[in-house]
Amino acid sequence: MLDVLKTSSYDFNLPQNQIASYPINPPDSAKLLVFNREKNEVFHSTFKNILEFLPKDLSIFLNDTKVIKARIFGKKDTGAKIELLLNKPLFMNRYLVMIRGKVKIGTKIFFNENLVAKILELNEDGSRIVEFFKDNDNKKLDFLSLVDILNQIGHIPLPPYMQRNDEKEDETNYQTLFAKNYGAVAAPTASLHFTPELLKKLETKYGLNYLTLHVGAGTFKPVDVEDILSHPMHSEYFEIGIEAKKNLDNAKKVLAVGTTVTRTIEYYSRTNKIQGECDLFLNPLNKPIKVDYLLTNFHLPKSTLIMLVASFIGLEKTLELYNIAIKENYRFYSYGDGMLII
Repeated sequence: MLDVLKTSSYDFNLPQNQIASYPINPPDSAKLLVFNREKNEVFHSTFKNILEFLPKDLSIFLNDTKVIKARIFGKKDTGAKIELLLNKPLFMNRYLVMIRGKVKIGTKIFFNENLVAKILELNEDGSRIVEFFKDNDNKKLDFLSLVDILNQIGHIPLPPYMQRNDEKEDETNYQTLFAKNYGAVAAPTASLHFTPELLKKLETKYGLNYLTLHVGAGTFKPVDVEDILSHPMHSEYFEIGIEAKKNLDNAKKVLAVGTTVTRTIEYYSRTNKIQGECDLFLNPLNKPIKVDYLLTNFHLPKSTLIMLVASFIGLEKTLELYNIAIKENYRFYSYGDGMLII
C-alpha cells in the first residue's frame, strides 16, 4: 500500500540506459507524454506538437534564470587539489558553496585568474560559507564580478547522474534560449526543449511571461528521511516582475513551464511576496492553488520534484505515468524527454 507521506513510496526502477547524458537534436524532437486529467487519457507525441494539446485562454510562465559556470578547480597552499561548487550568493558578498576536499575556517583556496576563496564558516549540512577576492587585492568580490571570472575559468555544473565532464556544447545546451539573469547552478530543464520557432508560435498564440528563480544545488538533494514532511526543504531566490505579477493575477488558466516556475507561482500565491527566498514544498498534502497545468521533465526517484508532480495528479497516477514512460523508452532527467499535465 502506497503512503504519500513515505519517501520510499516515490521510488521506481529506471534502466541506466534511459538516463539522458546528452540532449536530443533538435530539442523539440524530444518525446512528450501528455496526460489529460479530465479524460484520464495518455497521449504520446513530440515536443514540437505541444500546441495541439494546450487549452485556450492560457497564460504561460517560464523561468529566465541563467546557469553560472559554478564548478571550479583549485589548490590549497599545500598543493592539495580542491573542487568548489558555487551554490548561491549571500549577504555582504559572502557565498554558499560546496567543497570537495578538507578545509577549515581560514583556509584559502587558489584558482586561475588570481581568484582566491577564503573559508569563513563550516555548516553542519556540509556546505561552506566563503568570500572571494583577487590575489593582489583583498577587496571582496561582488556577485557579477565573480561571475565574470567564473565565465573564464569555470565549468557548467552538470548533474552528477550524467556521469561525465562538461563539454563546450553544454554551455549552449544546458542554458535556455531566454536565459537572462545569472544565478542558477542547474537549468530549468523543461525549457531546454524549446526552439526559436516553437517559442515564437507560443508567443504569437498565448504571449509569454517570465519570472526568475535561481535553481540551487539543493534541487538534487535526495530526500533521506522516510517521513517526507521531515525533509528540510532548500530555499532559492526568486523574483516576479511587475508585468508578470499583473498577468499572473489576471490569468484565467496558468501553465507553469517547469517545477521551478510552479514553486515560484505557488509561493507567491500563498505569501503575496514577489521576491525573496522560496522554500515551498509541494506534495500530495500541499497541492497547487494557482497553477493549473504543468510542463516538466521526468525526475529522480524519491526527490522533491517527483513529489511535486504527485501534488498535481496523485502518487499512484504519477508512478503509473513514470512506468509507462519507462516502458515506452522515454529519456529521463535534465537532458531527457518531457511530460505535459493538462
